Amino acid sequence: MNRNYQKELEKILLSLNNRERVPRLFLHACCAPCSSYVLEYLSDYFEITVFYYNPNISPREEYEKRVEEIRRLIGEMQFRYPVTFVEGAYHPEKFYEMARGLEKIPEGGERCFRCYRMRMEEAARLAGEGGYDYFATTLSISPLKNAAKLNEIGEELSRIYQVCHLPSDFKKKNGYKRSIELSKEHDLYRQNYCGCVFSKRN
Repeated sequence: MNRNYQKELEKILLSLNNRERVPRLFLHACCAPCSSYVLEYLSDYFEITVFYYNPNISPREEYEKRVEEIRRLIGEMQFRYPVTFVEGAYHPEKFYEMARGLEKIPEGGERCFRCYRMRMEEAARLAGEGGYDYFATTLSISPLKNAAKLNEIGEELSRIYQVCHLPSDFKKKNGYKRSIELSKEHDLYRQNYCGCVFSKRN
């Protein structure tokens, strides 16, 4: 059965109107352009901690450029509820260890799925430890990312770390198009590859 994750998200957001306090969301972010629409959309419903954890990104200069851009974006955007930023540890060796034996797998396959999980698992773990109401990732805004797989991983991690996963397919409702518009408005650096050496090679 094909699930409509956007509709599932809308149902959750509607239910939040009855909450006595603003729920907290721990949001894994891959880059500023992808985060722009997601933050615009979800900051009307949550206090958000943006978690930048991407040991897959190479080289270091690229990693640092993306960190700088997402910090700048958060500083420039206006939000209904507070948005804060946390940077995870940058240990690219963890990514290479995870990718060992999968170097020749085509982009969008098992290596990417494991990379999704590696980053989302750290977000879920910290969200659980921090007592957050939900965790999510901005990754589903990309037309090149497998939203069904991302949500499958999120639901599995939700059970392990005892924190709710926020379902998403952020490319829906013209989310990807809006991220391009916001990127132009904020003059954001838009990279031409996902971030790892394998995507750059392709």
